Amino acid sequence: MPPQQKQQKQQKQQEMPVRIVVVPFEPNGAPPTDLRRLGRHEVPERWHTVDRSAHAPHIVAVPGDGGADWVAAALVTARPDTAYLKIVDAIGDVPAAVQAVVAHARGRGLAQVKWEGWTASPEAAAAAGFTPLRPPLTPAGHAEGPAAGYVRWLRDGLVTEPPYYGQTTHFTCGAVTALVAQTLSGALPDKALDRQAELTLWRDATNFPACEPVGLGVAVRRAWPSSPVTIHLDTDRPVLLDHYPDNEQEWRALLQRTSRTDAVRTGVPIHSCHLPMTAIRSAIGRREQVLLLVSLAGMQGFDVPHWVLCHGAVPGAIVIEDPWANAAAGDTWVDAHLLPVPDPSLDTMSTISADSFRGAVAIGTSGTRP
Repeated sequence: MPPQQKQQKQQKQQEMPVRIVVVPFEPNGAPPTDLRRLGRHEVPERWHTVDRSAHAPHIVAVPGDGGADWVAAALVTARPDTAYLKIVDAIGDVPAAVQAVVAHARGRGLAQVKWEGWTASPEAAAAAGFTPLRPPLTPAGHAEGPAAGYVRWLRDGLVTEPPYYGQTTHFTCGAVTALVAQTLSGALPDKALDRQAELTLWRDATNFPACEPVGLGVAVRRAWPSSPVTIHLDTDRPVLLDHYPDNEQEWRALLQRTSRTDAVRTGVPIHSCHLPMTAIRSAIGRREQVLLLVSLAGMQGFDVPHWVLCHGAVPGAIVIEDPWANAAAGDTWVDAHLLPVPDPSLDTMSTISADSFRGAVAIGTSGTRP
């Protein structure tokens, strides 16, 4: 066996505890006796501060010799239809708990493990093979979650970390994804990613209050004339209007037709064919950014249209930036940042409404056409 493969095999063997115990986390019930014996009372107490039930909370524990009392445990959650696990906290023998979670994730064929930085130190995270996430740029008063977070990838791929910025309103997701994409491409400096930029771009792109694909693509071109932009929308009718009464739909539809006229005038192509996941992967391979319209029904449980940024890829999953996190479910920026979503799940999420249309805006680097 080649030395590198032998080293990788030894590392995996060292990570795999003799035995792993996985039990559901019951927020309304008494914690397992073994968990109470581990101490660190303030940590399990935090586990009950929000209702995490939508994100499949469970405890990954390491029993002692002969299956005796637990020596380590971690609270683990994840958004549905994704390819990662998140450690909220680890207690007891923390290195053993983290190794158990990594082994648990490998056993499920997942792409990534994250670790919230409530109690994890940079030194402990590094020793467990995790790297620090860039701190979020979200303005004070709008950020939820820990000050730090860490990630460990279990699959190789093409992933460059952008800054994380959480939208500060319920309706500026499209503007934020475009700003983050331009920051990642180098067209916008990190220091310019702020609330003024968020609201300014939204004001230019909005269909009141949402950003539909054509209006968003045209606004991106106006803001960055040298950035190649292509709009993908496989329907000719106005979109994201079905929930409005007829009199509210009429003027918004007029604005969308105006956006199409603006696209023609400014030279932004609109592709009317369906955009497959393979094309998104190809765009990522060319270092392009894809703003993708999805429904939050799968990941969050409510069918609301929402913009995310597709910017990375690993085997079996596309890596997105989600500018919104559901704090009421224990969801934080650590979940939303560098989030791997399996291709079939993302395909389902991005098939919008009863008409099953897909909307996206692809942004290339200067001198290229998406």
